[in-house]
Amino acid sequence: MLLPDNIHPENSIYYNGAVVLQVLQNNDKLEMLELYKRVKEKQDMSFPVFVLCLDWLYLINIAELIREKVELCS
Repeated sequence: MLLPDNIHPENSIYYNGAVVLQVLQNNDKLEMLELYKRVKEKQDMSFPVFVLCLDWLYLINIAELIREKVELCS
């Protein structure tokens, strides 16, 4: 759920997406699994939640996958 009202905020896609975004801002381009590894060091996140975060960041035009690397949109 993007903004849940019945669970802790740190379990939401919104919060976890911010963690993914923070890691992306500190690195230029990262392969998806390397990005997941770095995100996992900051926040204990399952891979399906990580993929949902990437989907959400793509939908709001913040991140994209180009040549197998995730990077911020310009």
